[in-house]
Amino acid sequence: MIKEYYLQDGSKRYMFQLYIGVDPLTGKKRRTTRRNFKTKKEASIELARLKVQVEEQGLPTKKQRMKFQEVFDLWKVDYEQTVKESTYFYQTTSFKLHILPKIGNIYIDALTPQRCQKLINEWCSYYKQYSNLIGLTKRVFNYAIVLGLIDENPMLRTIRPTRRKKIDEQPYQSPFYDLEQLKTFLDCVKSNYDNQTYLMFHLLAYTGMRKGELLALRWYDFDELHSNITINQTLTVGKDGKEIFQTPKTNASNRTIALDSITAKLLTAWRNEQREMLFKYGYNTMQEKQLIFTNLQNQCFYSGYVNCILSKILKAHELPYITVHGFRHTHCSLLFESGATLKQVQDRLGHTDINTTMNIYNHVTKKQQDETAELFAKFVKG
Repeated sequence: MIKEYYLQDGSKRYMFQLYIGVDPLTGKKRRTTRRNFKTKKEASIELARLKVQVEEQGLPTKKQRMKFQEVFDLWKVDYEQTVKESTYFYQTTSFKLHILPKIGNIYIDALTPQRCQKLINEWCSYYKQYSNLIGLTKRVFNYAIVLGLIDENPMLRTIRPTRRKKIDEQPYQSPFYDLEQLKTFLDCVKSNYDNQTYLMFHLLAYTGMRKGELLALRWYDFDELHSNITINQTLTVGKDGKEIFQTPKTNASNRTIALDSITAKLLTAWRNEQREMLFKYGYNTMQEKQLIFTNLQNQCFYSGYVNCILSKILKAHELPYITVHGFRHTHCSLLFESGATLKQVQDRLGHTDINTTMNIYNHVTKKQQDETAELFAKFVKG
């Protein structure tokens, strides 16, 4: 008989228990339970299938026991076929760092909701992105259900805690620069570093492209005549921890960005400089796949290169803190200040979801906040 029940989040699920006969070895009656069906129809189909299986093949064998690590090793083979190589690398790394050391050696049918709750509470205490760990662990448990190792996902019977800020926790720092801060930063880089380094940060600030998109740019992508640059690939880390080129983050990330005349001239000047510099080292840059940014061996930089350079610049010149991704937020914020529409900014930055653009829009700069306060004061005074 099929019964309905409810999860803690209020969603409905279906289950059934089926009598499958007497075990000839023990003489005891055996029943099997199946849970977590989203519809009654799904449960009915599985119930009918089991009945036929018992009639044709006799009693099913008892469940094989596998440890969480063993199930993970099976799951990741299928998972690899469904995601980009970089996603596979980062997610399996999360397993290796945070999940497998805790429960990898435990039999998966021994992992109770209570044990999972204790694990979640521990993650929450030290890892801001603990929700991702919960999602990943759920996937392996769901895979174990498919394999017939467990009947239900113990993670579904847990509570997701709210991460509370500590009293001595540092206040949130603005991840982007205002106009004056950006000018100061770029002037500093231009005066103290080589042209390639300056162009990197200039492009990040003037186009809002992502770090991986920047390092994957080829001269083929730069249209000098029409003054634009096309984003169609990104540099990231593959499953072996090595740099690879792959398609951009989302379909919306495939885009052509219009360039101002100053940026276009900087690119043209760097192309000539790079050509002469690398020619001295025996490299021909007159090729379609020639990267705009390379080391002296004409190879792509490692994915964390820009982060490393930025950290050194900020420390050496005592500049306000900003991340590489912060230049993308800076570009977005200044676009809004200049009068660009929401749709224009969304297209230029390659946001799939307009809410992503809106979230940055709501992060108004200090200058805008001050202007708002002054407008209100003037209105009240009349």
